[in-house]
This record gives sequence, structure tokens and C-alpha cells, in this order.
Amino acid sequence: MARFGDALATGADLVSAAERAVLEATRSLDAYADLICFFVCGADPDEVTLAGQRVMALAGDAVTLGCSATGVVGAGRGMEEQGAVSVWAAHLPDVTLAPFRLDVIPEGDHLAVVGMHEPDSDDRAALLLVNPYEFPAQSFVERSTDALDGLPIVGGLADGMRGQDSVRLFCGGEVVDAGAVGLMLGGSGVVGTMVSQGCRPIGRAMVVTKAEGNVILELAGDSAYERLESLVNSLPPEEQELAANGLHIGIAMDEYADDHEHGDFLVRSVVGADPEAGSLTIGDMVDVGQTVRFQVRDYDSAAADLVDRLQVFNEETGGRSAAALLFSCNSRGTAMFATSDHDVRLVQQNLGIQSVGGFFAAGEIGPVAGRNHVHSLTACVLAFEN
Repeated sequence: MARFGDALATGADLVSAAERAVLEATRSLDAYADLICFFVCGADPDEVTLAGQRVMALAGDAVTLGCSATGVVGAGRGMEEQGAVSVWAAHLPDVTLAPFRLDVIPEGDHLAVVGMHEPDSDDRAALLLVNPYEFPAQSFVERSTDALDGLPIVGGLADGMRGQDSVRLFCGGEVVDAGAVGLMLGGSGVVGTMVSQGCRPIGRAMVVTKAEGNVILELAGDSAYERLESLVNSLPPEEQELAANGLHIGIAMDEYADDHEHGDFLVRSVVGADPEAGSLTIGDMVDVGQTVRFQVRDYDSAAADLVDRLQVFNEETGGRSAAALLFSCNSRGTAMFATSDHDVRLVQQNLGIQSVGGFFAAGEIGPVAGRNHVHSLTACVLAFEN
């Protein structure tokens, strides 16, 4: 039977915090650890490195994977912008683990990603941690669904409290400051993945009738800008304010669906509007014929969507989850909710589990409608069973 443990330790001495966290997490297993995932938040990149090295030194024969972050999750808590180490440990007799490290090399007139394993028939998911400053995360993840025969990828983009130069990745005893690291996970012990995009739709769904790249020119045969303007003017004042503070658009992932509900859309930001051209610029490519629907996000919608997604996931997987890894956007936490603990507590409550580890990411990775994407302002989960 699988066993899980997690711990979160804080303090100015990150190495000491790392020791306390790894010992507490592994002690609660009452078995040897097969996998230790850990996440380190600290102001000094050298201290973050030493803390990560200390976790790996104490991990014994366990596979180790981790990264730096601006906030970490563990022991039912979230901790942001202060010295903390989160350790999640697992004894996984029914899971195969194949670590990998990805690098980027020149190949002709473009860059190629090397180091990815071919998935085995038994693989159920891949866990991926990325240095977003040194690795083409968006393009790699977008192509991964086809390249990996539909294998779901979940994880996050690492960061550090000093930005680009403070990002650290950890894998198998090594410290990496570029590229990406990860694991192929196979076997019946992997329950699956869940993504909560935290938005709710406004207005009706419309078909894109003219577009160029990531610029929508027409919706349902009329100016995209005028369609949006008409929609916003029809909204109640509180929703107009939400739209003004950050409007999003959902791109339907299955054009053949009879109805498009909120979980059927890939949510992207509306990043620009040109009233003279009548166009809207969004944070992804869109094709003529695709269905889109405008979306808004606030505290209530983000919380409700996370609960809904977790409950649907729990029902669809037969309540098999016993532990999970959680990757929440670094713009969630106290930037969106009253407490840093918001997302981890909801995961525990709605999946009926205790051991949840993770971090606040600079971008989250997870599948929507069967395709892998890099997201923002989401919460992504990878769940395991006993």
C-alpha cells in the first residue's frame, strides 16, 4: 500500500528548515520513500541551493525532484515570500518513476528540446518543473500532447525571490539552473490530473468569423470589439467592474460538443482592444470557426470553480485519491484570497486527503480537454491513491 507524508518548515536558516521538513515528512511514512518532491522559498539563492542539496542528501535512495519558488505549500498551509521549505514524501509500490532532464540545443535555424523520455504504455502522467527564463515552456508544453501520445503533463514554472538569477531546479542529487526537470509516472497508483481555471462565463458563446494569429477581428459576423462593447454594456455594474479589472476569453476545446460549459474552455487573457480596427488581442492563437466565450474571474468564481472541479474529479475517479501535488499560481494565495492556505485547504477537504505538497508557480502546467497547456491564475493537481 502507498503511504504519504508532508511537512512545511520555516525559518531564516533554510538548511535547518530543510532538515526538519524532510525528516518530518519521511518519518510519517512508516516505510521507505520512493519519491520526495520539495520546494524552497528563500531570499538568498545560495541558501536555497544549500537547502535543496540538504533535502537530497537526506533522501536516501528516493527519487528527488524540486525547485525554488516565491511560495510553498505543505502541511495544510501556504507560505509566501518568506523562508520556507515544503517536502512531500511518498512510498509508491504501484508507481514507476523515470526521472528526466530537458535541455535546449540549436538545431538548424531553431531550438530543439532534448532529454524527454518516450512514454511507456504504463505511463499515466508526467511531472514537469521548468525554469521559464531558460526554457521554451509554452511551445514545449503545447506540442507535448501530440509528441507524447496524449500523456498528461502537470507541474509548474519555478521562480525565485530575486527573479531570473535565483531560479533553481533539483533532480536526483543535482542542482540545475536552466532547462527543466521531471518524472514519468506509471502504474495504477497514479489517479490523474485536475485543472481549475477559476473563471466563470459571461454572455453567450460566439463563433470566430475572422482572425489573424492571436487577434480576433470578427465574432459571429460582426466587429469583435463591438460585440464585446455590447456585452459589457449589458452587464450589471458589479460584473462590468470585473470585466474592466481583467477580462478573459475561453476558447472551446471541442467544437463538436452540443453545449460548451465553463470547464470546456481553455481560458486566456484579453490583452488588448483596438476600437478603430474593431479587434481584440488575446493570449493565444485562435482560428476561424472556433467557439469562444468571454470570462471573468474574482475571489468567488475562483473559489467556486476549484470546489466544482475537485468534486467532479473526485466523482469521476471514484474517490480514490489519497495524496496530491498542488501547483497554484503565485497570483492566487493572498493576492486573491484572504489566506495563503486557501487552495491547499480546499484540495484536502474536497478530495478527503491530508498529504498535499506543492508551490506557488509563475505559470501552471496541466491538461484541459485532453491537451496540455501552460496556464496562469489556475490551480493544477496531480493525485495518487493508496
